[in-house]
Amino acid sequence: MDSWKNIQASFTGLNIGQTAGKLAKTVNSSMQATKERLGAVAQDEITELPQEYKDLETRVDALRTTHLNLLKITKVYETETYDYPTQVQESLVELSAGFSHTVTSFAATNLKGTNLPVPSVAPPPPTQHKTLPHALARAASSSAIALGPEARLGKGLTLYAQATDKIGEARLQQDEAIRQHFLAPWQVTLTSSIAVAMKARAAVKNSRLELDAAKQTLKNSNPSRQEQARLEVENAEDDLVQKTEVAIKLMKAVLENPEPLKNLNELTKAQLLFHAQAAEALQAAQGEIEELSVAAEGEYRKSRDH
Repeated sequence: MDSWKNIQASFTGLNIGQTAGKLAKTVNSSMQATKERLGAVAQDEITELPQEYKDLETRVDALRTTHLNLLKITKVYETETYDYPTQVQESLVELSAGFSHTVTSFAATNLKGTNLPVPSVAPPPPTQHKTLPHALARAASSSAIALGPEARLGKGLTLYAQATDKIGEARLQQDEAIRQHFLAPWQVTLTSSIAVAMKARAAVKNSRLELDAAKQTLKNSNPSRQEQARLEVENAEDDLVQKTEVAIKLMKAVLENPEPLKNLNELTKAQLLFHAQAAEALQAAQGEIEELSVAAEGEYRKSRDH
């Protein structure tokens, strides 16, 4: 029993010693970083990292900035209403239809098992997509109904409404494709491989600070501490070399990864398909609207001549 206690005490002492050693390194690194930030350390006393490492740092920073910059803009595709006119309000018909469906659904659910008659549930209102093309389609369609089916302008508006409704549906398909095949993987790259490389770089920086702090300790240590301080410098040098090699490997892997270029291709492809579908819908409608326009102008001029 006594021997077990002695072993346990030895391990406890070892753990305390390791913790104290780590704490001392952290304090020394923080002090070194502060001194460097304040310009209290000569440039030749700061360990120079390999040029290959520094070049890779610059390139990874550029890649990370690229991901962040595009995300700021393309995240708009996560919100359906990004181009919806702010001045458009829900119509009274739309609001009342939604209210009727909500009320009858609530009543049908809560009156079951009672002697009260259960009302039939009003059908839910059709989905009113909040995009600019859908808004144009609804405005053109309601205006065509108001003008009447025989009016040339009414016919033209119907054709335009049909085209813009197709464009609205194509835009929703584009947005979904961009969310799945660009935004999601683009975000994953930023939060996985790029983040791992950045973490490895932080480890290199911390290791470099520990080495330079150890060098300062060796420089200022008394003779009785010099051997131990020299050993700490050697260990810190080995640690820096190892961490730098790991960081270089990870940064190269990030820069060689073809995924971002594949994602960019998917973004471009989704936009191309949308614009092609939009052009096709508008081209078909515009030809017929032009015929109506020419006929209307001909009749107008003829009436003016008489």
